[in-house]
Amino acid sequence: MADEPLVLGIETSCDETGVGLVRGHTLLANTIASSVDEHARFGGVVPEVASRAHLEAMTPTVERALAQAGVKLSDVDAVAVTAGPGLAGALLVGVAAAKAYSLGLGVPLYGVNHLAAHVAVDQLEHGPLPKPCIALLVSGGHSSLLLVPDVASDVISLGSTVDDAAGEAFDKVARVLGLPFPGGPHIDRVAREGSGDAIAFPRGKMDDGTLDFSFSGLKTAVARWVEAHEPVNVADVAASFQEAVVDVLTRKALQACKKYGVHDLLIGGGVAANSRLRALAQERCDAAGVRLRVPRPGLCTDNGAMVAALGADLVAAGVTPSSLEIPADSSLPITTVHV
Repeated sequence: MADEPLVLGIETSCDETGVGLVRGHTLLANTIASSVDEHARFGGVVPEVASRAHLEAMTPTVERALAQAGVKLSDVDAVAVTAGPGLAGALLVGVAAAKAYSLGLGVPLYGVNHLAAHVAVDQLEHGPLPKPCIALLVSGGHSSLLLVPDVASDVISLGSTVDDAAGEAFDKVARVLGLPFPGGPHIDRVAREGSGDAIAFPRGKMDDGTLDFSFSGLKTAVARWVEAHEPVNVADVAASFQEAVVDVLTRKALQACKKYGVHDLLIGGGVAANSRLRALAQERCDAAGVRLRVPRPGLCTDNGAMVAALGADLVAAGVTPSSLEIPADSSLPITTVHV
């Protein structure tokens, strides 16, 4: 292990400044500075606030990661950074910092795809990915189904959200229910006291023959139900909404596995930390003979370790490093793993 390159990963696609240090598939450090409290009063992420927070947090977060790993900055052999997708201003901070570290240290730079990094991070906990695998990525900005023959070079989009992503729907429904931002953890917590069968909320695009997702109609149905009922049993509404989301996510994921003859499913992204999603996915995978991999919650949300993990894969595969001219691309397609 000692002779494997030490990769520094930087993640700034949204509101968390993440820095990770990885050697091969061994995680040495994973430090995060979150600006979520600064966004809470607005009920959502404010891009300018996030960008300024990244500027302030970058150097201290890198220093904490180095201290946690017990290494020096001069020990770093390569720098990986999220080049997209994400908030343009936030991405710019991370990309600029990564370029500076790469240039200053005289080490290669790897600009990577945020979504592919969510797939790669599972290797830090469960070892090399099966080839191929199906990946279900669910977060505040993305709900995607991917076929992954090789996370370092070949990621194929099978389906994605046509409107609200799952995490976005959680945030909006939480607001309707008077729960704090971000909504996901709070709905998960409250739903444990309610019944997922209490209210028959709609399942968007469940049987439309595609692997796409839609959660806008569900969000609207919840809002209208709350308006029409008084008093509102918040736990039942939260549980029923959550059940509708995870029902669609897991059914579509298993449909993808069956369609492509793949027996390994990986779930990643911030919503993968949801306890009901993890439980239902395991139940349905067991019934279908599909092996399920889900990283621990701390590796599901945005972090630098996932970026370092994908960077380590690129280094190991002998992929040509990125140019110091790489842009921050807020709409980088998932099929582009490395820029």
